[in-house]
Amino acid sequence: MSPKKKHIPQRTCIACRSVKSKRELIRIVRTPDQTVAVDETGKAQGRGAYLCKNPACWHKGLRQGIISRALKMTVSAEDIERLKAYAQNLPASSA
Repeated sequence: MSPKKKHIPQRTCIACRSVKSKRELIRIVRTPDQTVAVDETGKAQGRGAYLCKNPACWHKGLRQGIISRALKMTVSAEDIERLKAYAQNLPASSA
């Protein structure tokens, strides 16, 4: 009998629509107090959406309003600036 393979949860990037393992993506969460935060643990309470670790996906999500649509809220200017700052600190991806 072979050992059972461990289930790896899959999620979709809201910008490029690629399906990857949950650990390969970064979760953005709408908190109960209606702010947007980056959830690096993937366990924060609130409605979540996933983005690749690619800065291009972050810029596309912010520019086209994809994040607002996925979180079902209007993202404030302060939250957008925080997300842009986070995206600038991501390493440039060769993918």
